[in-house]
Amino acid sequence: MRTDGVHPLRRHSEPILMPSGATARTTLMNDHPSLTLATFAAQLDFDSIPREVVERTVNLYVDWLGSALAGKGARPVETIARFARLAGAANGNGPSEVLIDRTRTTPYFAAMINGAASHFAEQDDVHNGSVFHPATVVFPVALALAQARRASGREFIAAAVAGYEVGIRIGEFLGRSHYKVFHTTGTVGTVAAAATAGRLLGLSPAQMLDAFGSAGTQASGLWEFLRDAADSKQLHTAMAAANGLMAAQLAADGFKGATHILEGAQGMAAGMSSDADPARLTDRLGSRWATAETSFKYHAACRHTHPAADALLSVVQTHRLAPREIAKVVAHVHQGAIDVLGSVVTPRTVHQAKFNMGTVLGLVAHHGYAGVTEFEQGFDASEIAAFRDKVTMALDAEVDTAYPARWIGKVTVTTNDGRVFAGRVDEPKGDPGNTLSRDEIATKLHRLAAFSGAASEAEAAQLLGIAWQIAGQPQLGSVFGASAKAAVAA
Repeated sequence: MRTDGVHPLRRHSEPILMPSGATARTTLMNDHPSLTLATFAAQLDFDSIPREVVERTVNLYVDWLGSALAGKGARPVETIARFARLAGAANGNGPSEVLIDRTRTTPYFAAMINGAASHFAEQDDVHNGSVFHPATVVFPVALALAQARRASGREFIAAAVAGYEVGIRIGEFLGRSHYKVFHTTGTVGTVAAAATAGRLLGLSPAQMLDAFGSAGTQASGLWEFLRDAADSKQLHTAMAAANGLMAAQLAADGFKGATHILEGAQGMAAGMSSDADPARLTDRLGSRWATAETSFKYHAACRHTHPAADALLSVVQTHRLAPREIAKVVAHVHQGAIDVLGSVVTPRTVHQAKFNMGTVLGLVAHHGYAGVTEFEQGFDASEIAAFRDKVTMALDAEVDTAYPARWIGKVTVTTNDGRVFAGRVDEPKGDPGNTLSRDEIATKLHRLAAFSGAASEAEAAQLLGIAWQIAGQPQLGSVFGASAKAAVAA
């Protein structure tokens, strides 16, 4: 840590709003955490990011590409894409790529469409402690602006990390009470997107703070959509990405935003949380890399189902149980799972089924995996519906106390002949301690691309070859490489 008053991540030649001395810096962090976080995001330099965090960010990017491709053909995603086209989005000749159809548009509309697409399959990443899906709001913005500005891979990675670090900390700051009503990825994601865009646009700390203000005042997303099987979840991420990008571009042009939008008397915490903790905004900023704490999603379902799904799978495999032998399953869960999943009793659509614990556990019991194909082909099959009715959720004190820092999976399985088995998973598949390998990420991308038809096996392989090397690219081009235009024309 430097002690000369110069911030260790300083990039701008202009004076910054960071007082000198360790005591003064601590005072600033306590008195104006929004500014501290904005300064960090504006000044974050690629060379200051640890190598393992860069590698993790590349993995998260490749994982996101698979989810974005999976959105092709999904009705809510295609509806948003049609809106963008009708809005006159550069008539297909813009600088930024739309992944579901390989057309080109403005950065704003590319971020909107790719943000919607990448949140449809329910396989985009998640940070446990903030209960926030960073990739689906960060990478659409980073890709759109990097392509438009012909930025390097290093700039792309630095911007993405800025978005992850900001978004995760704001999610932790707003706490569990926020998530009970608000979809954190929609609310927090707007500010994360602004941080990403602001870093690529080269905003100063003061401008980044303005971008935060304009993003935060647009932050939205409510869980009520789950009760009606509505399409709002894709709208949340589409607008978080697009509005965050707009907030940063406005700030670059001198537009002023609220300077205490996070912690102010009438800011986000005041209106959206009852347990906000401002210290979380600057927690070990620059030494604790929250990006590296982000989990991959193995099953194509709400993350709240994953711990119990993995725990059930361990019981089924260990004791070689057939689904027909199981009489009852109790999933021991945290309150957040009950809040989100409890409203979906009898799912009417594939997407709603991904928020039903019984359906997810039924697919896992029958297939060993709850993937996009398993949902699409059988979420409402008679045997899955029958298994669904055997599943209940129960609030568990240990699981609830650990949440959201740890997502423990516990189930109790009772068989028809009276045997009782307990299953437990302390780190679900995809968590940092039980992560996906690069081979597993690549397999996941191939599976998602094949599911939607967004890319052939050969095209997916070419895409992967480019994506793994993104940090070293001198200038970002098409995600699909030189074959992109030819593929569209064909």
